[in-house]
Amino acid sequence: MDKQQLSKDILKLVGGEENIDQVTHCMTRLRFNLNDNQKADKATLKNTPGVMGVMENGGQFQVIIGNDVPIVYNALVGNMSKSPTADNASSGASTGEKKKRNPISALFDFISGMFTPILPAITGAGMIKGIVAILVAVGWLSDTSSTYIILSAIGDGAFYFLPIILAISAARKLGSNMYIAAALAAGIMHPTITALLADGHNSSFMGITVIAATYSSTVIPIVLAVWIASYVEKAVDRVVHASLKLLIVPTVTLLIMVPLTLMTVGPLGTVLGNGLSGGISWLFDNMSIFASILIGGTMSLLIITGMHYALLPIVVGSMTTLGYDFIIPLMFAANLAQGGAAFGVGLRSRNSKTKSLAYSTGLTAIMGITEPAMYGINMKFKKPFIAALIGGAIAGAFMGIFNVKSYVITGLAGLPSIAAFVSPAISTLIYALVGGLIAIVAAAIITYILGFQEETASEPVAAPAAEPATAATTSAAVTEEVKAQDEQVFSPITGEVKPLSEVPDPAFSEEIMGKGFAIQPSEGRVVSPINGTVFSLSKSGHAIGLVSDTGAEMLIHIGIDTVKLKGQFFSPKVQAGAKVSVGDVLMEFDREQIEKAGYTTITPVIITNMHQYESIESAGRTTIKEKDLLFTAKA
Repeated sequence: MDKQQLSKDILKLVGGEENIDQVTHCMTRLRFNLNDNQKADKATLKNTPGVMGVMENGGQFQVIIGNDVPIVYNALVGNMSKSPTADNASSGASTGEKKKRNPISALFDFISGMFTPILPAITGAGMIKGIVAILVAVGWLSDTSSTYIILSAIGDGAFYFLPIILAISAARKLGSNMYIAAALAAGIMHPTITALLADGHNSSFMGITVIAATYSSTVIPIVLAVWIASYVEKAVDRVVHASLKLLIVPTVTLLIMVPLTLMTVGPLGTVLGNGLSGGISWLFDNMSIFASILIGGTMSLLIITGMHYALLPIVVGSMTTLGYDFIIPLMFAANLAQGGAAFGVGLRSRNSKTKSLAYSTGLTAIMGITEPAMYGINMKFKKPFIAALIGGAIAGAFMGIFNVKSYVITGLAGLPSIAAFVSPAISTLIYALVGGLIAIVAAAIITYILGFQEETASEPVAAPAAEPATAATTSAAVTEEVKAQDEQVFSPITGEVKPLSEVPDPAFSEEIMGKGFAIQPSEGRVVSPINGTVFSLSKSGHAIGLVSDTGAEMLIHIGIDTVKLKGQFFSPKVQAGAKVSVGDVLMEFDREQIEKAGYTTITPVIITNMHQYESIESAGRTTIKEKDLLFTAKA
């Protein structure tokens, strides 16, 4: 790939040099501060060979390149008459960035950051509810038995106490104290408060009316309360002497926020939540076919743009207030349509490698993981992606006609989540399966009929090339490409193992950059996970690129957006070009200070040249120590 031409294309598509205020880069992406994000041609950029993805985050326009980003960055700056880098920016740059921040983008970022960490809890609980429903439906479990009661409590627990779970996650995203937020949620859900408000009569607090409302299984009331509480907490923290903060800040925050929530914020949030759920229910009751076609046909577009996160509160709210949801079936249809389109590519392609990739990613998509098929096949060939949208719309129409609902929340809207459609009426499950089959077949047939230009996907993936050190990253050349073999990847960090889906950055959570796992560190040290060479090291210290002796290209990315710390709290122990063995210390970092500065330290550990491997096989650990086996890349 011609990096010089790629840099020229990117410069043109972001709106030209006159639209660039600042540009820098991290280990994987170009980071632009544009004067006007609307002038950038995102659609064309995403389909430009060499560009892995495009996203906006915190007002910053980011173009994902991968390991070759230093080369593209140097070429880009070389094509400009000035060098608008972050280092040359004024000290008010961060203020400027906040000023340009898109409120809608900020809202989606907040919703994503709040809901993503809690999805495992509500997904696990939802699947248990689905399993219980199946056991009752087939007569293997009585709904009056103590076993049923216990299993139901396990399934319902995360939803009943959802405000407490959400409070912790929202506070973490807002940078306030998670435990004060949890105490706030616990206060409004305390059994005595619940009993006081349960009879529907308004009570009072110091002469002010407390409106009757139920807060279990709700979303909006606690989110509003924690958001306001974050300002109260920070305001109190600013005026209280350091010696009294531990005593005064939580006391004042709770004394203000619990009554305020019960009197105003909570009832308002309840009305908004019920109105939103009721509105969605009305829409599907009265315009179900139109709504189903619209959402089923555009769901994949929403996922690409990140706008699907805006649907999460609606899904959770509908599930907790109505007991069912209409949107998950449409996600199911859209995902299976992506798989069907990939199958269509496999059927029509004459290239054996394309066939193999299309069938494997198509199978992954119908299991609920669409990114490999969507980015690796359908969007690359363009017309199959259009076919997937049409297939999703057709299947959505079927779902709307037969009023298909989901009765539990599942993590992956694919075949493994079929238990979500189990209800006393077995027809719902049957219609869901038929709708899914329609999505696959329709997308595959339309893809086959529309066809595609296969040569656009035949471009070889460029190996990392040597490049002089830049202001942001130092790099070392990989002298030869080694044929990939099975690669054992050991843990570089002690901590808690997380799936990439929990990383609050689509470039990692949607596996655009590669596959692997993330680790939530409990210590501030990074060691080498492989025997090999340090390929690149960011000047800011937040990211390390490695190439193993057997050819695996790896990225260890400490935290999200930690490039903005400009090296503060990071202490590299190696340089680019260094030979390393498993367990050699690569980096030390101050975990507590990074988190105090408002950044998550969750660390993706990924294989970036996944085109050379068939799959990632987890070692099955939930907690891990340095040098424990993390996963194996199967060649």
